[in-house]
Amino acid sequence: MLYYSDSARPFRSAWLGAAIILAISACAPAAPPPAPATPEVPAVPVPKVDFAFPDSSAEVNAKDLAFRTAELADDKFAGRAPGDPIGEQAADWTAEEMRRIGLKPAFGDSYFQNVEMTAQTVDVDVSYFALGDISSGTEPAKLAYGDDVVFWSKHQTTNPLSVTASPLVFVGYGVVAPELGWNDYEGLDVKGKTVVMLINDPGFVVGDESLFKGKAMTYYGRWTYKFEEAARQGATAALIVHETEAAAYGWNVVRQSWTGEQADLKRANAGADRALIEGWLSLEKAKEVFAAAGKDFDALRLAANKRGFKAVPLGTLGAWGQLGQTVEYRNSRNVGGIVPGTERPDEYVIYTAHWDHLGKKVNFASPGDDIYNGAIDNATGMAAVLEIAEAAEAYPAARSQLFLAVTLEESGLLGSAYYAENPSVPLSKVVGGLNLDAMAPFVGKTKDMVVVGIGLNEMEDRLRALLAKSGRSITPDPMPQNGYFYRSDHISLAKKGVPMLYPDSGSDMIEGGTAAAAALAADYTSVRYHQPSDEFDITWDFSGMAEDVAVLATLGRELANGTDWPVWANDAEFRAIREASLAATP
Repeated sequence: MLYYSDSARPFRSAWLGAAIILAISACAPAAPPPAPATPEVPAVPVPKVDFAFPDSSAEVNAKDLAFRTAELADDKFAGRAPGDPIGEQAADWTAEEMRRIGLKPAFGDSYFQNVEMTAQTVDVDVSYFALGDISSGTEPAKLAYGDDVVFWSKHQTTNPLSVTASPLVFVGYGVVAPELGWNDYEGLDVKGKTVVMLINDPGFVVGDESLFKGKAMTYYGRWTYKFEEAARQGATAALIVHETEAAAYGWNVVRQSWTGEQADLKRANAGADRALIEGWLSLEKAKEVFAAAGKDFDALRLAANKRGFKAVPLGTLGAWGQLGQTVEYRNSRNVGGIVPGTERPDEYVIYTAHWDHLGKKVNFASPGDDIYNGAIDNATGMAAVLEIAEAAEAYPAARSQLFLAVTLEESGLLGSAYYAENPSVPLSKVVGGLNLDAMAPFVGKTKDMVVVGIGLNEMEDRLRALLAKSGRSITPDPMPQNGYFYRSDHISLAKKGVPMLYPDSGSDMIEGGTAAAAALAADYTSVRYHQPSDEFDITWDFSGMAEDVAVLATLGRELANGTDWPVWANDAEFRAIREASLAATP
């Protein structure tokens, strides 16, 4: 999954189509003031993209997948940043593709669902974060922004935010999971304090399969949950200690992803319920800080993996911080189209992918290229969903099929979360769905497909049967410790009870086997994930991706023509939610 080859520079659309066809021919087919009104998108005049698309086929094929991937990854969309007038043109392009294919608008008479958002940027010239001894009476030296620490605020205000001599408390993994008998905050009052916590779940670093899911990350291991829980506990500031293996990405990803402009949904309370400052602390700096408090980081890290762990104050150490920021209120959009069902149009199969990426920002690794094109993440998934939509329009099914391209995935799955709270159709009427995020157009054909979140619902049984017809198989996620099931848009619908399948490219290449696949995965994660180097490559062989997408199109069509409803496994955390949802539906 997420395999990558060396990337070429972006190619201009003037000759892109011809170049792709040549390449493909060689391979098989505090209370803040009231928020101002949100301006319409685009906010300023910008050149419009050319929506021209060469004749495409209703059958899944490599050429169409290549063209759509290259188009969405082109520099002309400036990295597809949500709310940015140029980035939003990627949503325009997607809607135009849905219209050209023949899909009906999913939101009344529109292909767009407006998503109000903020764009917040820390002013690094006036902002700082420092950790030191409260008893000294003096403010300590500031940490190096981008090297030692990365920080921001979810408070949607331009009023300066400050933290002064806030005592540090190590809260282990920062998890409250009553159903698992775990509470890192038990008996602890963190109001006015700064919590320091580990990434991933209890049990991960010691390989204890009796804790949570052992090496497999749960939602409790995600950074999103940890900051939310810290806020619920009343912490003034919250820091996560970065570790590459536990986070599933290096510090370079932290530095690139959490600096510069950050997006969020426009909140009714303007983010007043969050900690004043949130951030990541590098492992090296964390060890220094713990040592300054007379604590052994490695020993406390191990202790945090044992039942009965109690939070540990870090002596007289505290946090100081000041944060100034700009806050802009903007609009982004989810994009949706429907192929109406011929017999049961009020029942739906859903397909999701995110159209957004990181836009333009400072490139620490390679100054000069500041566009984060997101070719793999997620122009490939968008290309796949549109390709399936084209096939579905040519061969309508008994049930309706909804194709949803969501925004703000890179900012914490916000576009899909907004849709889940404001669905265009009742989610109790959604039979099940597929989510496509970061496919692999460079590995060629594989003997398998990976399913992320194996064993959770019956959707995978349907995929297994289809793959078996061509001698292929399902491989469980080879990296469950990375928590990918909780890191893409399907989780927003799963949390509402909708059975979702998260399929990925195979891990056993016909040419090269598992070793070659693993090497490509490591290269992608370390060099290209959330970097400007995630660019379209004219040498990619889309034949394997085309084979995968064709199977998924068949899976969706069979589900849309069926009468049964997939169910969650008995031990899946979403089963009870689904049962209650269906029971409440007339």
